Amino acid sequence: MDYTYSQIAKMIDHSLLNPTLTTAELEKGCEIALKYEVASVCIMPFGLKRCAELLAGSTVAPSTTIGFPHGGHTTAIKMAEAEQALRDGGIELDMVVNISQVLSENWDYVRADIGAVIDLTHAAGGKVKVIFENAYLQDAHKIKLCEMCGELGADWVKTSTGYAPSGATDDDLKLMRKYAPPQVQVKAAGGVRTLDRLLEIRALGVTRSGATRTVEMLEECKRRLGI
Repeated sequence: MDYTYSQIAKMIDHSLLNPTLTTAELEKGCEIALKYEVASVCIMPFGLKRCAELLAGSTVAPSTTIGFPHGGHTTAIKMAEAEQALRDGGIELDMVVNISQVLSENWDYVRADIGAVIDLTHAAGGKVKVIFENAYLQDAHKIKLCEMCGELGADWVKTSTGYAPSGATDDDLKLMRKYAPPQVQVKAAGGVRTLDRLLEIRALGVTRSGATRTVEMLEECKRRLGI
């Protein structure tokens, strides 16, 4: 094996974004993340403060979404969401680009929108993952966004919300890794449901993945490693 349990667990952002999840299910999800020592919990914004309390003192980062899932919020609202998330203990924020303005190729707007959230978050010591929602974009849009995110200092570029018609494809992951500068990491989301798939995207240079089947994936990892 060319990996350790920790290396695989720390690729996973345990996703708790389904709008039907109850309070009990959200708290259980945080407990699962702690038990398996994943990278982060990405939880619905209203649950972030409680999530941060449950994860306090651990190596699991509390995270949430900004402008989710469609990206059409005004920049002022995205900034207000980011400010609230940071106050509530968020460390990593997953922000959706304005998909309409990307498709309109209104790049000044897109740059200002992304940059505002990155600057605010970085000033508070947090990190930002910029969600493209690739299912709706052409390769030229994705390449432009990768280059822009590099210039703006994004921490990750991310394929999708998980709520579009398709998620993380190999072609998109290869493209994003090629056109994002080396200091910008790549996160996959949507369709990563098995350990084998996680290992496949790892081989493409992906460092983080959203997941809902965390338990199954990491139990399989433990089984293969004999731990």
